[in-house]
Amino acid sequence: MLRRNKSTAARARGAAFAIVASQYNARYVDSMLRAAQAELKRAGGGVHVVRVPGAYEIPVVAVRLARSGKFAGIICLGVILRGQTTHAAHIGEAVTNSLTAIQLETEVPVIHEVLLLENKEQAEMRCMDRKHNRGQEAAATALTMAEVMGQLDA
Repeated sequence: MLRRNKSTAARARGAAFAIVASQYNARYVDSMLRAAQAELKRAGGGVHVVRVPGAYEIPVVAVRLARSGKFAGIICLGVILRGQTTHAAHIGEAVTNSLTAIQLETEVPVIHEVLLLENKEQAEMRCMDRKHNRGQEAAATALTMAEVMGQLDA
């Protein structure tokens, strides 16, 4: 069952966040991007957006941003729709493995919302529906993780 989004009580306290968003499947990704930006701004965070051609290009930009030391978190947004071949699964797995490695290497939270979906109906629900928009959820997670990481440094 798909959970409804909730805003977080976490505050950004002036922290900056980066969003790496795919241009592919732009209709869905743009909706997630708008929701993520709104959540971060609501919490008082700075937002730097970088657009890349597709999901596969997200990790190389995410690692550069994480290594810069400028951001409390990196949010990665993309939509991969399954087709008739296994290509989508390979892209999804490569992105997932890369994003995991980036956050472990840099100790910067990398929020993974590169969605591998079965069809456009799933994309509509997770990207376009205000109650379930994964961009908003990703931003809420980034805010919470920035707080957690800050507490570990204290």
